[in-house]
Amino acid sequence: MENYKTTGYRNLLAELGIPQAEIDKRVKDSFNTMFKGSADVTLYHDSGDDMGYVEDTGNIDARTEGMSYGMMMCVQMDEHELFDRIWKWSMTNMYMTEGHHAGYFAWSCAPDGTKNANGPAPDGEEYYAMALFFASHRWGDGEGIYNYSHWAKTILRDCIHRNGEGEKQGSTMWNTENHLIKFVPDTPFSDPSYHLPHFYELFAQWANEEDREFWSEAAKASRKYLHSACHPETGLCTDYAEFSGEEIADLPWNKKHNYYYSDSYRTVMNISLDSEWFGVDPWQSENNARLQRFFKDAGDRWDSVPDKSGSFIDEKVMHPTAVIASNAAASLAVFNGSCDDETEKLAKEFVMKFWNTPLREGKRRYYDNCLYFFALLMLSGKYRIW
Repeated sequence: MENYKTTGYRNLLAELGIPQAEIDKRVKDSFNTMFKGSADVTLYHDSGDDMGYVEDTGNIDARTEGMSYGMMMCVQMDEHELFDRIWKWSMTNMYMTEGHHAGYFAWSCAPDGTKNANGPAPDGEEYYAMALFFASHRWGDGEGIYNYSHWAKTILRDCIHRNGEGEKQGSTMWNTENHLIKFVPDTPFSDPSYHLPHFYELFAQWANEEDREFWSEAAKASRKYLHSACHPETGLCTDYAEFSGEEIADLPWNKKHNYYYSDSYRTVMNISLDSEWFGVDPWQSENNARLQRFFKDAGDRWDSVPDKSGSFIDEKVMHPTAVIASNAAASLAVFNGSCDDETEKLAKEFVMKFWNTPLREGKRRYYDNCLYFFALLMLSGKYRIW
């Protein structure tokens, strides 16, 4: 794919009659609450003179997920200093220079920078790389760790080559035969919410030249994979899944992997953003409409945990605001397809429910508010390719 969008990002909130001034204020206020608010509402904390971290407030740690999300939010909001603070904290405390996972980032660290684990999570690496490319294009490259494009290319190279040191296939973050991202480097299965074909399309243009064909194939493979990972009637997916897209039979260390659980909510958002940025797969609109119909039919049970087929268990979701946000973000793909009046009406209802929902407060606010802010950027036309 040769080109990418530079203008014309759809602003669904404005299309539904919300004044632009109110939209701009909601975006600015939400960011400021999350990154500059008081201690009881913020996710971000300064660390020393030139570093800072995004806290998972439910687990009291900093994760590559949240750190890379924070960088993406900052580059979208033109917050250069905050971006650099988060990136330096990541490189200082999370980046591993030796051992089996050298070249990757430790997925969890304590607030003081101590590593809680020596393993990585691939969704962090892909968000780091994309945020760094955007930073390079928006602000220009600097020196050392602030040579953003160099580090983006380095991260992506290591994800699929492991520095060319001949380590086993298990050490790569992508399966280099089927081009699908892994849950973690040494596992033979995936996580549907990790699949970001819209990122891979851009990696195929900006990564090291010898890797561009791989990323182009990864975009195609991930789009195809999501067709299998999402249920043909409900549009739901499981938290983790085989490379075939089918449910994993058993994971003794995680009993929630076969449900539409926390990770899963991101999948429909990723599908929508790919639809908005590249718009090459009509299935994306159809799938997201199916998911919205499922949640409409669920009625008062919308905040309970379902399996992929739509059967609910007797458990409330941990992140209800994230469910509201992801269901609303689904509308972006729905509106990008051919939909009848009933489907369009439903998509509008999910957007307005989100608009009338505030940021979450309390201990579990981290994940909910990350998805909330990404949905807000998407629905306001402010989640852009730089």
